[in-house]
Parts: sequence; C-alpha cells; structure tokens
Amino acid sequence: MDSQRVPGVDDALPNALQAVAADASGPALHRPMTDLRAGRGTGLRRARLTFAAGDVVVVSGLPGSGKSTLIRRVVPARDGRGRPVHTIDAQDVREAWERWLPSWLPYAVYRPGVRAAHYARLGRALRSGDSVVVHDCGANGWVRRWAARCTRRRGRRLHLVLMDVPPRQALHWQVLRGRTVPPRAFARHRRAIRRLVAGAEAGRLPGGCASVVLLDRAAAAALRTIAFGGAQ
Repeated sequence: MDSQRVPGVDDALPNALQAVAADASGPALHRPMTDLRAGRGTGLRRARLTFAAGDVVVVSGLPGSGKSTLIRRVVPARDGRGRPVHTIDAQDVREAWERWLPSWLPYAVYRPGVRAAHYARLGRALRSGDSVVVHDCGANGWVRRWAARCTRRRGRRLHLVLMDVPPRQALHWQVLRGRTVPPRAFARHRRAIRRLVAGAEAGRLPGGCASVVLLDRAAAAALRTIAFGGAQ
C-alpha cells in the first residue's frame, strides 16, 4: 500500500516533511484546538505531539483515512513513566480472530464477538490508569463519552486527534487495503466526521474532550511520535 501513489496526497508529502519543526522535543499541547492541516493554523510543523502520562487520546477519522497506520507508526510502547501505552484498535481484534477461525467464515457472523472483545479490551485499558490511544470511527459518540468519564474519574484528560481526509481519498485507500465499508455505513461516518471537523473549526470541543488536533494525510506523514509524559 505504501508504494501506491495518490494524487494530491503524495505530492504534498515532501513539503510536509520539510516543514517539520527542528524542535523535536515537541512541547505539550496547551491550546484547546490545534490545526496542523496544510495551509491552516500552524501548518505542518509538528513532528511530535505530547500529552500528559495517563491521558487518553482518541484518533478519529473516516475508514481509510489512515488511523491504524498512524497509530502503529507513531505511538511508543511506553510513556514517560515507563508504563505501557495501550493501543486499542478493533482491527487488531479482528485480525487475531481471523488467525484461528476458518477463512470461509464471513466476518458478519463473528462481528458481534469481535466488537464485544474490543470494548472489553478498551474497558480494561481505561480502568488501568495507563496512557491509552483509541482507534475510533467518530460515529459512536458514546465511546468518547465513556472514555471521558473514565479519564475524568482518574484525574486525567481526554484528547481527540481528528483525521480530516477527503472522502474520495479515504475510499481510494479502502480499495488499496482490500477492505471496503458499505456505502450506507460510509455515509454515516462522513456525517459524523463532518460534524466533528466543523465543530473543531468553530472552536467547539466534543463533550469531554480537553483538546482537539486536526490532521490531514500530509500532517500525519510529518508526525513522528505521539508521546505521553509532558507536563500539561
């Protein structure tokens, strides 16, 4: 997939990489909304996003926007305290199940089990008090509210990293990865992400979120790490 070229995306990557700030220490985010999209706000100048140890970061965006790729590439195994950083992605659970289920079994048959296992895993991570990064489609607001409640009870904060990728590009990457989303479900995701992006642009944070970071694919490519351990 990485070898495929997407017009309008790959063309922006060299400029994005050149614009990475020389200050790799990446100061912790203090503003409620940080826009790192091309031509917006601070532009593509962060190689590092730093949050307080024990905080929860939800990465949301359209299916095919690059959430799983970003999480796997930039989230470290441990935070600044030396404690584990939990990455929670339903796709990891699905792939684990696929390894021991017969290949001819349709995903629709065991989807409820995958989702139940995913949310059970998320619940354990939220209760642990460790730093957590959650892959989320954005359409299920209750997931953010649940994470916000758990985080608030432990005196920590919830942050949203929002991937703003055009639907056409997201659909393109779905095809490349060989896993597409039904049109009706994709339309629901589009509406949810559109509301989240519009709210962030207007300075409205989703309920329970202490901050929002807006990324496009070029900004995500410029990012090198999401770290936990900086003072907030």
